[in-house]
Amino acid sequence: MSQNVTQKIISSHLVEGHMSPGEELAIKIDQTLTQDATGTMAYLEFEAIGLPSVRTELTVSYVDHNTLQVGFENADDHRFLQSAAAKFGVYFSRLGNGICHQVHLERFGKPGKTLLGSDSHTPTCGGLGMLAIGAGGLDVATAMAGYPFYIKMPAVVNIRLHGRPAPWVAAKDIILEVLRRLSVKGGLGRVMEYTGDGINYLSVPERATITNMGAELGATTSVFPSDEATRRFLAAQGRERDFASLSPDPGAGYDEVVDIDLSSLEPLIALPHMPDNVVKIKEAAGRRVNQVFIGSCTNSSYTDLMKVAAILKGKMVSPQVSLVIAPGSRQVLTALALNGALADLVSAGARMLECTCGPCVGVGQSPPSGGVSLRTSNRNFEGRSGTTDAEIYLVSCETAAASALTGAITDPRSLGEPVVVAMPERFPVDDRMITPPSEPVADLPLTMGPNIKPLPVAAPLAEEIAGEVLLKVGDNITTDHIMPAGAKILALRSNIPAISMHAFSRVDPSFAQRALDSGGGIVVGGLNYGQGSSREHAALAPLYLGIKAVLAKSFARIHMQNLVNFGLLPLVFADQADCDDIRQGDRLLIGGLREGLAADAVQVRNTRSGRIYPVRHGLSRRQIDILLAGGLLKYVKEKCFNK
Repeated sequence: MSQNVTQKIISSHLVEGHMSPGEELAIKIDQTLTQDATGTMAYLEFEAIGLPSVRTELTVSYVDHNTLQVGFENADDHRFLQSAAAKFGVYFSRLGNGICHQVHLERFGKPGKTLLGSDSHTPTCGGLGMLAIGAGGLDVATAMAGYPFYIKMPAVVNIRLHGRPAPWVAAKDIILEVLRRLSVKGGLGRVMEYTGDGINYLSVPERATITNMGAELGATTSVFPSDEATRRFLAAQGRERDFASLSPDPGAGYDEVVDIDLSSLEPLIALPHMPDNVVKIKEAAGRRVNQVFIGSCTNSSYTDLMKVAAILKGKMVSPQVSLVIAPGSRQVLTALALNGALADLVSAGARMLECTCGPCVGVGQSPPSGGVSLRTSNRNFEGRSGTTDAEIYLVSCETAAASALTGAITDPRSLGEPVVVAMPERFPVDDRMITPPSEPVADLPLTMGPNIKPLPVAAPLAEEIAGEVLLKVGDNITTDHIMPAGAKILALRSNIPAISMHAFSRVDPSFAQRALDSGGGIVVGGLNYGQGSSREHAALAPLYLGIKAVLAKSFARIHMQNLVNFGLLPLVFADQADCDDIRQGDRLLIGGLREGLAADAVQVRNTRSGRIYPVRHGLSRRQIDILLAGGLLKYVKEKCFNK
């Protein structure tokens, strides 16, 4: 039977279930990655499982999100992560080595393998032909323990790219076009698989830009075939031995097909405050710009920054623009330094940042009040930059560089002939900032600073939940709304009691204290609730504050699973109009849960109006059992390790 790339990788890793659309199945995970904003919780969770070492082919711990060390908190967390890597047999990518997705693409990714990462942009490695999936830290911790990863068999969407990209059209413009067509909800329950003659014009870093921002579609993951372009990239990394050819079989079927003519595309821009709010650059041209940020896991590769350097060479950034550039890895920075491009960037007035996520997650370089910031990153959610009233636009590196020079949103086609950058035959490989694992040391203590607090654990699910609607929110509520990032808040990521006081602070600053004072309650949301980051803190904080259930019109995949993992009940309105009848402050009663969950037919009664709302969950029997057990950690320990 002919198979596409997605089906080939899933079938070769299938350990439970069948590849029938919508059916839950389990796959073996070959590799995992964590980063510092989610990794501390993941390793506390792995320690709680009780195994002496990881059971994956490869596990890497990265430090890339919150590298500012204003107080002791971040430095303590980094030291904890290094001790966990030594204790459990994990590779440790040191502070300054680069962003997890860029470094993993360069040094560890392998075609045909599975990768699970505690970061929503883990699908970046789909540009190498991996099945790379973002998940919450607890899912990654159990994968490190050898437990399979469970997903519903996704629909596979074939995005066929045709022809050569038009001049000045970048990979970023291609994924913005996909977002324009499909929206931030368009990938839910789907894998985006790219084919067509147009992929022959895209290098691995360009493919990785596209798979990276597949996360903004809500997709399970995105994947390209592994072909000659893949082999050349791995050879340039000194890893040609890791190459494996992987392509869809002739006649392979897909659930949906989207055709994009690359020759007809124009440079695009995502307007505030959603990645799918996309228009042609010429429709936004002329808007004055205060800041330009070039970097993030989306657009910080060697080829990205070489194009920027070529555009800026011999010129000077507009006096009203602050241009900041963060190379994606130490390898990229070294290459720029060796060939002179770094000098071109600095001479043009660019401010060079660490090889980290930084501004993308609101860690430094916040725009001025009411400012306009053009960014090559992947999300422009309101307030994510650290400035609540800033306007964040998402663009390609070429558009960002052109706009930095003029001080206004600028169509890069105005620069004349497009910049062409060739992939080097050999990258400057230097892995000395990656500490390889030695033999795990079972009695090695974890180095835990005073800001690292115990992991909260849910009680087994009760037969009845009653509580006040403490908060009602609208559509497309992101994890940044639920549990904001930024330098001040991310420093508390290992301290759930402290970080919980910031829950929903951008929506309702009184929420956390009200939740504590009332002894907990229920949250009600609209469509696509919990989109965005994989950070499980968006479930852990509500758990700590006493939230028992979340009712929504629909959920984003990772956040819904994170709620289940920590014993919070996610329910979906059978009739979306019922959501509109509920007011903040109403008291809801959810009864008969065991029978209702088994039948996927639960009823919610509003004691104010007396109305009954039918709700469903769409959970598997396994997920129901996780809720009944009080979360995934308890479930896995009892099922797999306490026999």
